[in-house]
Amino acid sequence: MKIAIAQLNYTIGDIEGNTSKIIGAINKAKEQHADLVIFAEHAVCGTPAFDLLRKTTFLELCEDALVAIASCCDNIAAIVGLPILTHEGTVSAAAYIRNRKVMRYIGKKNITARREMGFIVSSKGYEQIRINGENCVVIIGDDLSRERDFDKSVSTIISINSRKYGKGNLTYRYEMMHNLAFVEGKNLVLVNQVGGSTDIVYDGSSGALNNKGELVLLMKHFKEDFQIFDTKAENPPILVPTSVEKHTQMLYEAAVCGLRDFYVKNGYKKACIGLSGGIDSAVCAAMAVEALGRENVRALLMPSQFSTDHSVEDAREVAEKLGIEYNVIPITEIYTSTVNTLKPVIGGRDFDSTEENIQARIRSVLLMAVQNKTDYVLLNSSNKSENALGFCTLYGDTCGAFSPTGDIYKSEMYDLARYINRLHGDVISDKILDKEPSSELHPGQKDSDILPPYEVVDAILYRMIEEGQHREEIVNAGFDSEVVEKIHTMIMRNEKKRFQFPPVLRLSACSFGHERLMPLTNKYGD
Repeated sequence: MKIAIAQLNYTIGDIEGNTSKIIGAINKAKEQHADLVIFAEHAVCGTPAFDLLRKTTFLELCEDALVAIASCCDNIAAIVGLPILTHEGTVSAAAYIRNRKVMRYIGKKNITARREMGFIVSSKGYEQIRINGENCVVIIGDDLSRERDFDKSVSTIISINSRKYGKGNLTYRYEMMHNLAFVEGKNLVLVNQVGGSTDIVYDGSSGALNNKGELVLLMKHFKEDFQIFDTKAENPPILVPTSVEKHTQMLYEAAVCGLRDFYVKNGYKKACIGLSGGIDSAVCAAMAVEALGRENVRALLMPSQFSTDHSVEDAREVAEKLGIEYNVIPITEIYTSTVNTLKPVIGGRDFDSTEENIQARIRSVLLMAVQNKTDYVLLNSSNKSENALGFCTLYGDTCGAFSPTGDIYKSEMYDLARYINRLHGDVISDKILDKEPSSELHPGQKDSDILPPYEVVDAILYRMIEEGQHREEIVNAGFDSEVVEKIHTMIMRNEKKRFQFPPVLRLSACSFGHERLMPLTNKYGD
């Protein structure tokens, strides 16, 4: 049996556009004499659709689109993901189409993702179908990792998915698939969608394993793709990429894909960014150029009296190497005027975070002015380490319409900078890579005045956030107890800032506000 795997980029709510893509893939599958063509979970409507799944008119449009899709399925079968309304509520279903008719709906059983809970209800689960003399099982989403009781006559398992990207998820995904295919002795075919949906990015990476559990087909990451898997053919096994280099490449491609689709799908064309001469804004600007083109990216360089000359020159060099438009707007005069205006209220007190935050907020005012006047939508260039610790200013450097790097640790930003240089030449110079991190909000300021190097900080943060380790476990692993306690206190104290961030592209296995969702007001000190 020839199974066409259509890995497509869907847009939430664009039922007409998604349907057009699906029909195009069906016609392509027919041209290549496929017996079956499969599409991702929620292919018709896009996902996550949240409260749209509660709107009857939305669900009716999805079913109307399915009628149009079915009308094209002559001499080919298709499996298409969409939401359907039942007496129990909205179900994530796979429509099995043959001879221009919807033969049945197969509903998803296990609802495990928070983005689905409360919007879709559990259904019966996988079902068996017969195509060209072969018995197949159709599974939706997370049912793949839980269901095992398949009939011995089944030769192929077909899984339609909407599996988001997360660092390390690809290896885990294909280990799970290998175990299932090997133990059951069946072919396993997975179709996933690709592309950004607000703060989620789907990596694609659809594929197929033979009945020995060997991966024999792996489709593109972060790009649309179309491949044929022949269940009768002898295909050589391939390996799932697991190297550190591939990890950084996929992280970069995920961020660029999510950034591009956030702008394109929302109808934005241009991005502005504040360039400081530091690593974060340089990496974010390079990503924006990759995603949108240099002609659609603009930077502001906004030095204060505390900014070093080399930071201004480093920022200027990045802008010129990227080929983007930029302006230098010193903020010293605005800062001095603001502080003097406040003297009757706060005058006579020592310099502290108040004056530091004023600088950051002045910069955000200027960047937002560019957005309002010129339609350059503001990008936020924060990183996960600073977001965790609260090394950021509310309504200052936390501003922006979208943050493509806010779920990436500081040490990973350096890996990305080096990868960008390998990809595009020496865009981010050694001066930036070797520079000690600093927000330059008071004379001689360095992040290391407060905490150890980010390699150590990130190792502790990863254990606390991604792995959920207790402070005692981390200290027992060899980390300084005072540093561990300080980091824990900073994380807990700055939840209020994270509640007010822009949308942050979720690239890790444990993103703030989603996999790690803490109450803003709480007295838990453990």
